[in-house]
Parts: sequence; structure tokens; C-alpha cells
Amino acid sequence: MNNYDIAIVGGGHAGIEAAVVSAKLGLKVALISLEKNKIGLMSCNPAIGGLAKGQLVREIDALGGAMGKIIDAAGIHFKMLNTSKGPAVQSPRAQADRLLYAKQAQLIISSYSNIDVVEDMAIDILIHSGRITGLGLLKNGQLKTKAVVLTAGTFLNGIIHVGTNKLSAGRAGELPARGLTESLLLQGFQSGRLKTGTPPRIHRDSIDYSKIEIQEPDKNPQPFSYSTESIKREQINCFITYTNNETHEILREGFDRSPMFTGRIQGIGPRYCPSIEDKIDRFADKSRHQLFLEPEGFNNNEIYVNGFSTSLPGDIQERAIKTVPGLEQAKLIRLGYAVEYDFFPPDQLIHTLETKLIENLYFAGQINGTSGYEEAAAQGLIAGLNAALKIKELPGFELKRSEAYIGVLIDDLINKIHKEPYRMFTSRAEFRLLLRQDNADMRLMEKGYELGLIDHKTYQKLQNKKNQIVEIKEKILPGKLSPRQFVDAFSEKSNAISQPQSIKDLLKRPELSLKELMTAGGFNNGFVDASILEVEYAIKYEGYLQRQNLLIEKFNKAEKKLIPINIEYKNIRSLSTEAREKLIKIRPHSLGQASRISGITPADLSVLLIYLEKHKSEIVPRETSI
Repeated sequence: MNNYDIAIVGGGHAGIEAAVVSAKLGLKVALISLEKNKIGLMSCNPAIGGLAKGQLVREIDALGGAMGKIIDAAGIHFKMLNTSKGPAVQSPRAQADRLLYAKQAQLIISSYSNIDVVEDMAIDILIHSGRITGLGLLKNGQLKTKAVVLTAGTFLNGIIHVGTNKLSAGRAGELPARGLTESLLLQGFQSGRLKTGTPPRIHRDSIDYSKIEIQEPDKNPQPFSYSTESIKREQINCFITYTNNETHEILREGFDRSPMFTGRIQGIGPRYCPSIEDKIDRFADKSRHQLFLEPEGFNNNEIYVNGFSTSLPGDIQERAIKTVPGLEQAKLIRLGYAVEYDFFPPDQLIHTLETKLIENLYFAGQINGTSGYEEAAAQGLIAGLNAALKIKELPGFELKRSEAYIGVLIDDLINKIHKEPYRMFTSRAEFRLLLRQDNADMRLMEKGYELGLIDHKTYQKLQNKKNQIVEIKEKILPGKLSPRQFVDAFSEKSNAISQPQSIKDLLKRPELSLKELMTAGGFNNGFVDASILEVEYAIKYEGYLQRQNLLIEKFNKAEKKLIPINIEYKNIRSLSTEAREKLIKIRPHSLGQASRISGITPADLSVLLIYLEKHKSEIVPRETSI
């Protein structure tokens, strides 16, 4: 009972992925959660995906993770965002039935006989000779394990704030985790405080729907998981409304009791997802702010007021929300609140998410200063995978920035100074035209299959897609449309042609799609949309893709210039003081990684390169991971 290969602390999105990937690799896993029935609970917005986050979920699924499958089973409002823009910034998003999502997550966990759920609180880490050996639990004493993945979310010394009231809690109605932070600090780790928040929930029957805008789901919802054939569940609407000047005036009345403005909250909140009081303070010139009214389930009476995150006093929340069109009779079910918690700056990790101080100890999720379910799940998968691989004495698994948004996420966490919760954006990925949500399988599923995380049926779908892409390129693109065929199909959409032209040439017209051209020429022989789109993007964005591939070659060249593990940066006198301190702290694997560390200048990189060339015979080479 108390002897495991891997112990996962926390049953949130990071913990679920870490547990599942470890179990798939055949290891005995302990998933430690305060309450078994809270595994997979969506503490904040019951939604998965969104701009850049949708790419993360697709990548998690392509590597054999669980999040895509869970949201496909629990989604009630699927929407592909940014369809009017280019493919690089299109992202899937789905509103979830909150209770069903948790139930599906728990079903997945329970389906693995080698995962034991332990209802307890981890209060101490056990170490011998610099390596993790187990955990101290509040109720069950010592638990022995070969590796630990900490995915504690907002529970580490968590404090909830509502106005002048504060309560020790990891989230509403649940105890905080105490002892673990203190145990880590004793081992030399550095910690900080961050905060996040959640909006009030209102009763669905107290809304006047005649005064708000309807936001319909997609008619043909696209699944997140490559193993899901289609979404057949009934979909429901979300809604949009707006605050106004009266709303803002009432909110300002509560500023003198705001824990954010009075200094009660020391932790820094997410700049890109601010509370409503922060919005009206920072953007005082704006007369209104958009609010999304999002159902928490088919049979759940709660509506999540997205955009109204707040820690203002309850009376202010209630008065202010009733000034919003459609919400004049709103009945509050739950107040909004802010939660403040401990995190550990992620420069204390290597790319496998193993800590530098203690071997076989891994951090994933909000403990690393990130925000969002998707960012947490991505880290959980990588941490759990690497913990399992290390136990099995196999090479570690890392993803480059050029391969995946997951690679961008982890590289950013380790190399940059973070003063606020980290959130993924498409703008953070310099190769985003190649890292689209629709081609995550093409980029990553081969890796997942080789690791033993992807089943044969799903992998076969990838092979079929690849075969169709080859067939379209070889047999369809050279096919030609006659002027008559073209006029019949596109007379109102595109300029006529005077002689037969190939589909490949016609596809370069921005107004035409490959699927339309294939239909016009009678070439559509059962090809799936995913295969058609992959070819279409390759043709339409050919020039951009070639430029990105050249940049990736340059990027990979810098990544191959490995920095020896025993290099003494203190001896490189020409480095700036800041560069020397950062390089000693982070100890980058390669010249490429060094170039992405905050505060490292081109001059510092030149000095480092010259030093490496001059002393290459004196220093020990570094081995690479897979």
C-alpha cells in the first residue's frame, strides 16, 4: 500500500495527466488528493481550450494525454475561434458540463488498475543522498516512492479573499495544503506568492435572456481528441452582455474594502486576465467591458459570469452585477473570490521538469507559476512522462520550441523571469504557422506512439491521413479545371480563366479552397477534411512555411551547440555580471537556450561562444535527451 514507483500530489489537471502517462508506462502510481470526488474538478471557468490553449490540448492528446478525451465527453458548447483569420491563430474551445468533466476524469483514473487514489495531504518530502525517497502524509504516515510529481495547484498555503474577509483555503470549501512549502524551503528552494480569482455564479433562471446576445456553438463541432470520431451530444448556447458606467461606479465604492487595493493580497495576479476592479481602474476610459454568461452544465443552475472575476465585498458584487443588462434580477449562488498561494519559480527546474536540487522530484502546474488548466495539463504530462522514463532508466523526453507549444511553454518557464502567472498565447510561439492546432498529430503522434502512449487504432488514423495527403499532392493537385468547370463553380467568387489550370495553381487564389476546387473538378474521392486542409495550408502558405523552416534550421543549429555540464561561468570574466549570475542559476543546455534567458545579450553570447571554442578540450561534453 505505501510503496509506489511514482507519487502524484494533487488531483487537478496536471495530476491527472501525470498519473495517466505513468500508468500507461506500466508503473505503480499513487495519486494523492484531499478528496477522491474532487479529482478533475474545474475550480474556475468550466471550459477547455481557447487561443493557444487549444493547441496545447491537441498536443497533449497527440502524445497520449487525457484532457482532449475528457472534454470531448463533457463538452456542451464547442467553438473554433478565429475562423476569420489565418490557420496559425485558430484555436478550439469548449464549454464543459462541470460535474460531468470531473466524473469523466475520475472514470479515466479508475480505469487503470495500477493507479491508487490516496485521500490524504502531503506535508513533507523525504530525501536520501539528494534523491526523493517518499512523502510524509498527514493521516497515513510515510509513503515510499521512487519519484514524486508535485501538482499542488492553488492549495499551498492558500488564502481566499472576499472583501475584508479572508479564509485559509485552496479553493472554496476546501482546506489549504500546509507543510509542503516549508519542507521544500528547508531543502533550499525559493518560493513566492501569486494570486488568481474567480467571478460570481448566478442562477440561470434569474437572467432576462431578451436583453443579452446569443453566442451559438459550432454546427459541426470539432473534437479535441484524435481518437474521438465526432461530437454527438446536444450543444447549448452561451451569452454575451456588458458592464456600464453605473456598474463601474458601484464597483469603485468597494475599493476601500478591496483586498487588492488595500494591500491585503501580496501575490501578483495575471495581467492578461485581470479582475473586474483591476479593469475599471487600469482602463478608466472604457465605458463598458464584455461579459460572457457561460452555463456550468445541462442540469446545473449555475451560470459562470466570465469577465467579472472579483474579490470585492459581497454586497458590492451583488449591487454591481444587477446593473448589467439582463442581470437586473440576478440571483447570486456563489460570490467571486481571489485565492493567494505559494509557487516556486521554475528556473529551479530543468527541461524535463525535474528539480535541480533534488533528483526524481518534479514540479508541474500552478506550482510553477502558470495559470490555466491547459498549461497545467501539458506540464503534468511532461513531468509524469519524464519521471516514468527515468525510473525505467530510459532517456528523458523534451520538446523544442520548434516542435510544439508545449516546448515553448516549458522553455519560457525555465528561461524567463516571471513576475505574474504565465499564460500561453500564440504570439509566444515564433514558429506558430507550423505549430497549428490541426497538425498536432502530424507533429507529435509518432513520438507518442513510440513511447507506448498512443493506441494502434488512433495511430492508424494518422497513417491514413498521411497516405491521403500524399495521394492529394500526387494525384489531385496536378488535376486541371477547364474554363467551363471553373465558371460553373466560381463565376460569382473569382475571375474567370481562359485555359485549363491545375488545382495547385488555382489554390493560390486566396478566395478559393481546396475542397471547393476538388468538388468542382470531380476529384473528391472520400478524403477527410483534415487531410485536405493540411495540403491546402501547405500550398497557400508555402512562402511563409519555407521562411519558418529556414529559421528552424538556424534555431536547431544553435540548439546543437551544447554547453558542457562542468563549465565554470565565474571564470569567464568578459561576461556581464547579470549574464554570469543568470547562467550560473539556470545552467543552460545549449547556446540556443542561453540566448533565450532574460538578461543575456548578444555580446554575452559571443563571449560564451569564444570561450567554448577556446576551452573545448578541457571541458566535459553534455549528453542529449531524446
